Amino acid sequence: MLLVLCVDLDDDLGRKTEFSTPVIGRDSVEEAAIALATADPEDSDVNVIFQGLHVYDDFVDRDESVEVAVVTGNDEGDVAANREVGDEVDTVLASLSTAEDVTALVITDGAQDESVIPIIRSRVPIDGVRRVVVRQAQNLESMYYTIKQVLNDPETRGTVLIPLGILLLIYPLALIGSALEMPGFVLGTTSALLGLYLISRGLGLGDRLDTAAERARRSLYAGRTTLLAYVVAATLFVLGGVSGVNELEGIQETTAGDVGVPVMLSALVYGSIQWLAAAGVTTSLGQITDEYIAGSLEWRYLNAPFYVVSIAIVLHAVSAYFLGEVGISYLATALTAGTLLGIVSTLAFAVAESRFSDSEQGTRGRERRRSRDRDRSGDRERAHNRNRNRNRNRDHDRDTESETDGRPPAEGTSS
Repeated sequence: MLLVLCVDLDDDLGRKTEFSTPVIGRDSVEEAAIALATADPEDSDVNVIFQGLHVYDDFVDRDESVEVAVVTGNDEGDVAANREVGDEVDTVLASLSTAEDVTALVITDGAQDESVIPIIRSRVPIDGVRRVVVRQAQNLESMYYTIKQVLNDPETRGTVLIPLGILLLIYPLALIGSALEMPGFVLGTTSALLGLYLISRGLGLGDRLDTAAERARRSLYAGRTTLLAYVVAATLFVLGGVSGVNELEGIQETTAGDVGVPVMLSALVYGSIQWLAAAGVTTSLGQITDEYIAGSLEWRYLNAPFYVVSIAIVLHAVSAYFLGEVGISYLATALTAGTLLGIVSTLAFAVAESRFSDSEQGTRGRERRRSRDRDRSGDRERAHNRNRNRNRNRDHDRDTESETDGRPPAEGTSS
């Protein structure tokens, strides 16, 4: 059987009509094509669907076994769209009731939609790929249509127009910079903006920033202390950096010359470690608070602030030793204290977690046994009540029969 697959990668059919995808069968596909053409006559996916119907009718005229379907992706990006198309292809293949081997003929409207070909090929053999190109009457009309499609497509608009706009701003900004006697600053700023944009597009930083902003918004409305802890920690981190730089400058003024890399790093660490430790403790306490409120706090989570303090003690002692602030005995004491603090906290919370978990399990076990005992007692009581009611009904039936026959009732039943 040949399966004619019409691919709509950005889900124009689902977004512009009320059709749910995948659409399977000639009649359903024709209705979907008409609905999309009515909603947006200029959409190129209309031609893709009608081309699929044309190919379907052509193979039907040849008395071949053929089916037509429309599969769509979504507008969330290439990866998510390709996965959605793969899921819908699986749905289409599962709906085909045939014992024949199924092959596919894929119909698309451009190179972007053809990026999904490997996804389809992993599920069904592909006999061919057809790209639908709409013929225009004039070159100017074709250019207008292309530009309009670029402006209407959100992904293409962001990819093409933003770098083009930055490049076009170079000349007017250069004129302004020349008037202000800062031409190098303007050119450097413009090239930096263009470079940052290309890097963000290449690394997908835009989606990550959107995700981070959405998480921050949810944390703000959910009343999580982690967001506040991160803000405070960021402030402490900046203060630590400034303090470290000030310490380095003081060392350079004291030595009146260049300092080596070990001394430079030691000065930065020595001046900033207390601020960085405070930032680490703040974030860990915020996370612990959120876990406790959510009811998912575990004892080992409490190790985090102690680990931060242990690391801070060790780094402070090492940096102070390289700067000549302390002796070898202080260094040994600090290293021992930091190590012992980490080990003791780990063991203490591990023992606490083990004991409390055993206690909780024992409590739950006792509750389960009590529940079973209550159920058994209730079952026995219900069985006793059923037997008593059954005996009463039996005695009542005998009394009724005795009254009907004119005989005196049985002794012990009624007087």
